[in-house]
Amino acid sequence: METANSVFDFEAETLEGQPKNLADYRGSVLLIVNTASQCGFTPQYAGLEKLYRSYKDRGLVVLGFPCNQFGAQEPGNAAAIGAFCEKNYGVSFPMFAKIDVNGDNAHPLYRYLKKEKKGLLGPLGGGAIKWNFTKFLAGRDGRVVARYAPSTKPESLTSDIEKLLRESQG
Repeated sequence: METANSVFDFEAETLEGQPKNLADYRGSVLLIVNTASQCGFTPQYAGLEKLYRSYKDRGLVVLGFPCNQFGAQEPGNAAAIGAFCEKNYGVSFPMFAKIDVNGDNAHPLYRYLKKEKKGLLGPLGGGAIKWNFTKFLAGRDGRVVARYAPSTKPESLTSDIEKLLRESQG
């Protein structure tokens, strides 16, 4: 992580158990979200899917990272998570294997994201993720440009996403 320059320097396991190099998304605008199936914010899956479908042809990719660290709100295994997302929200954006976003076992991608955008409490909070559905927006160059609170509705991100899509069209 110390040498990481962008989100493209990381690899994560897909929900299907396959390694995925995030460099495969190079050239895309990324919205990276830690998700949970039994959270008050879970209905945001619908908004995330709508963003993905609206902007994927212009280069937006939403990446979902299930996490069970907040109120044990993601207790299921990969199959249960995938079935829930598909059945209840028609999720078609890439979903990854369940990870930790805080603590000693935090996924290296999340260590990097928190370092790049510290969040509400800044250095005092150590950049810790406070709850499910914290969102990070990265440009086509893989640099993290924004962090949004769990309560921030996906649809409120459209102007930031559109700006990044326009800026980076070349």
